[in-house]
Amino acid sequence: MKPETPPNPPHGCLPPWKVEELPAPLPFSLRNALRTIGPGAILLVGAIGMGEWIAGPLFVVQHGRSVLWIATLAFVLQSLLNLEAVRYTLYTGEPVLTGFMRMRPGSRVWGVFYALAGFAQLGMPAAAAGCAGVAFAMLQGRAPTDGDASMVTWITVAIVLISAVVLASGKKVERLLERLSWMMILFIFSFLLWVNFTFVPLKDWISTSAGFLSFGSIPENVDFVMLAVFAALAGSGGIGNLAIANWFRDKGFGMGSKTGNMGGVWSTEQTLAPVGSVFPINAENLKRWRDWWRYAIIDQSGLWMLGCIVGMFLMVNLASSLFQAGMQVSGVAAGVFQAAEMRKLWDGFWFLALMNGFWILFSTTLTNVDVLARVVADMAWAGGAVPKKMPVGRLYGLLLLGFTVIACFGAFLGDAKLLLMILGATAAPITAFSALQILRLNTTLLPRELRPPLWRKIALVLTALFYGAISFAMFHQIFSH
Repeated sequence: MKPETPPNPPHGCLPPWKVEELPAPLPFSLRNALRTIGPGAILLVGAIGMGEWIAGPLFVVQHGRSVLWIATLAFVLQSLLNLEAVRYTLYTGEPVLTGFMRMRPGSRVWGVFYALAGFAQLGMPAAAAGCAGVAFAMLQGRAPTDGDASMVTWITVAIVLISAVVLASGKKVERLLERLSWMMILFIFSFLLWVNFTFVPLKDWISTSAGFLSFGSIPENVDFVMLAVFAALAGSGGIGNLAIANWFRDKGFGMGSKTGNMGGVWSTEQTLAPVGSVFPINAENLKRWRDWWRYAIIDQSGLWMLGCIVGMFLMVNLASSLFQAGMQVSGVAAGVFQAAEMRKLWDGFWFLALMNGFWILFSTTLTNVDVLARVVADMAWAGGAVPKKMPVGRLYGLLLLGFTVIACFGAFLGDAKLLLMILGATAAPITAFSALQILRLNTTLLPRELRPPLWRKIALVLTALFYGAISFAMFHQIFSH
């Protein structure tokens, strides 16, 4: 028989975990998988907005379908990264960012580092600015131009405020986001499938498919800043990847059901323990672990990764077929150019495409705002930076309010395209660094029976090398000009 976990397993720089039995998941089946999964849907709608709807089509129209292999690598590597973040949460009931705070040099250093990194990536309202351009087009019947920048900015502020109100309205934020995400996924993919099957010739489907497998092809004079944006936002990138563990915890996966959840903004009950719980290693718990792990794989590989691939394919397939190669898009119209081109096929597509774009970018706005407030609240809570008498949902609400105010001011700093570039360029180096930190975490604090196998360790190193090389090329381009 395999040895039991020691009574006090190594816990790093934060207080020791409690030790409890691992709850049993629903018996493994496809039907129960559909009842269990959900965090991947939240992450998917966040990925579709800035990556598939804007960055992907813009980059491919500029450089051709042969660059799509970058998206293929991004989807595969990020799905493996996400699962390794979830591995820690299934064992401890804590988000992976809390795990980072257990590593030397300690919670203050890593808490401040990732709070600043999260703000650098998501503090500016990139998705809301794109959504504002779409809202302007729906109201005015035309795409915005540079002369409309002021009005688009004020619409951006309104969308940021509406997003905050929506997030503050739920009794349990994760459940609210999950339900909204499933509805948006159904609408978005139904529209894209219809348009692609109706208007895109078979030869374009074949060319787009080939692009996803054209590994190593990089065009001459490529813009490495946009390449970094594309590689990061083709999936979720940076803090978005790490936040998946927070949603798994709030959903109650594995030991997350012992830790509790963040609750809602208006909740007066304390629903989240500041310290997670681990389970003893025995035959029954390992059997339950394998079932939880299989559900996590379905959520991240079957739902999130497959959804990202299909979303990127449909967006780029349509863009490459209908849009002129090398077309230039105004920054304020970054979320509208698809509808403007599709209108040439049929006037009715103008409104339908705008509706699709609005829901894509609004859902991404919700996800981004939630991610920033959620991860900072979790780190402050676990690190002891706030009084434990304050409900963590109230802390989330205060941070939501603060980041909303900052985002409203940030709307005046640039248009959707500029803010998108800031978001994506920041996400790439965060992805590279966090891959190595997850590798260190999962091979240090997890029991040997639960540590990742060799091939998954190699995948984390490859993720760090891939995004590290892209980040180096991006910074070299920026500072050499």
